[in-house]
Amino acid sequence: MSTECLRLTDEDLSRVGKERIEWAWRKMPVLHQIRAEWEQSLPLKGIKIAACLHISAKTANLARVLKIGGADLVLCASNPLSTQDDIAAALNVVYEIPTFARRGVDNDSYYKQISAALDMKPDLTIDDGADLVTTLHQERPEQAKGVIGGTEETTTGVVRLRAMARDGALKYPLVAVNDALTKHLFDNRYGTGQSAIDGILRATNYLIAGSTFVVVGYGWCGRGVAARAKGLGARVVVVEVDPFKALEAIMDGHEVTTMKGAAKRADFIVTVTGDIHVLGESHIPYLKDGVILANAGHFNVEIDIPFLAKLATRRQVVKKDIEEFTLDDGRRIYLLADGRLVNLACGEGHPVEVMDLSFANQALSAAWLVAEQGKLEAGVYQVPREIDERVARLKLAAYGVEIEELTEEQKRYLASWESGTI
Repeated sequence: MSTECLRLTDEDLSRVGKERIEWAWRKMPVLHQIRAEWEQSLPLKGIKIAACLHISAKTANLARVLKIGGADLVLCASNPLSTQDDIAAALNVVYEIPTFARRGVDNDSYYKQISAALDMKPDLTIDDGADLVTTLHQERPEQAKGVIGGTEETTTGVVRLRAMARDGALKYPLVAVNDALTKHLFDNRYGTGQSAIDGILRATNYLIAGSTFVVVGYGWCGRGVAARAKGLGARVVVVEVDPFKALEAIMDGHEVTTMKGAAKRADFIVTVTGDIHVLGESHIPYLKDGVILANAGHFNVEIDIPFLAKLATRRQVVKKDIEEFTLDDGRRIYLLADGRLVNLACGEGHPVEVMDLSFANQALSAAWLVAEQGKLEAGVYQVPREIDERVARLKLAAYGVEIEELTEEQKRYLASWESGTI
């Protein structure tokens, strides 16, 4: 398969994609500000960037800003079912940003897309799940040595990068954009919370109110999903392995139990842990008839789909994005989007407003890496505090919100140790 076969160039699709990209742009004021600055400063001039991201309207606007900042940019998909074909076509045809992505490609084609992006020999990588970075390190280690740096947007990806760093395998500096306060406090919680529920509703059109809704994992993403399900009237049950997060879930008003205990009662189960087979062999046999299974973690490994298929006597697609597994006793289990990211596979992903924050962090972190070229050793770095705070302030300004400032007296008081009880 030639690399050109991996690019969509349909004119009709591109026109639809352009409309959607421009619609999203209306609600991305932080990127607007960055674009206005970068048109003059060109901080990425001459820098080649390979970005492996979910190909959505929001992503397209990040790509446009990077290009305006001077970058030579190539995109590829970070998930086989998250690509929106009209957006990919618009990027290729309208905005002339090479984009290797098609919805629903097989595993082999997925990695061919990544390889095509790496063929440009990037100076920077921008990743969503770390598939681009790990492929570069495993298949092109010499090429990896020449990379200035990269950014990673997801919890899953940061976990993989930190494992690489511990093993001494990481060959260049990576910024953990996922760990920025303006990312995980908002994108993970409010973005995943709304978009995961939206994807489930689009696929099923089922009622959340009154249901038993199980959330597996109570990190920032899980908190968001649980809060939105509760707000829609569900009885939320949380499954956790971390005692502190489990305690927090209880104090947030949710029931906490084991996966086996939750499986017996669940009407909906959403996995959002980043780990493998959290709904696995010891739990699947207990699932009740008609349960809806969905995953909001990055990879489709959280639900043990091979075991579910082995257990089933019949497997069939009953509706777009819904597969039915019938067990030998007649129970029917429904899996959404092949266990892939339900918010993007069944919906349009996170709301524009939160992606404005996340992509602003991506863009500014990329520019920071270029400015710091040669000063950073291989490793995983936090988003600089000044970037994180700047993104928050720009968003507040877009909302028309002013916040208080400390007086000099207050600053002195907080910085001293002499003043005690007066």
